[in-house]
Amino acid sequence: MNEISSDIKRSNFSSLTFIFLAFLVSLVATLGSLFFSEIMHFIPCSLCWYQRIFMYPLVLLFLVNLLYPDDKIFKYSFPLVIIGLLISIYQNLLIYKVIPENLSPCVSGIPCSVDYLNWFGFITIPLLSFFSYTTILILLILFKRKSVDAE
Repeated sequence: MNEISSDIKRSNFSSLTFIFLAFLVSLVATLGSLFFSEIMHFIPCSLCWYQRIFMYPLVLLFLVNLLYPDDKIFKYSFPLVIIGLLISIYQNLLIYKVIPENLSPCVSGIPCSVDYLNWFGFITIPLLSFFSYTTILILLILFKRKSVDAE
């Protein structure tokens, strides 16, 4: 009986909408990173690789959660989002010269402060990653609040 009531609570439209939007953001971020590396031939730095490591599984987690609803998606995805967001913040601070270059973990290969993309003078690939992680975090918080309110 508890499983049925859990499915009924989880199946409300707004909570599904938050997870679907988080799925879309993670999918666009994943496809965007693959486009930049595989089509545009931008070689990712170490911090970019770490951000990818934490973004790619989110696509699968959100997709599975859309197919098989589970209110525990917050527990599964929140750590990945927070760690990816922290790495993204660190790389943005490197790019915008808030943190000195000698504190960069990219010791070989592509420097972490390389600026492949610069739209409007300030939009870079790490900034796009920051926006993606922040948007997913907001959607997860809204989902969690909606789930708590439904109980």
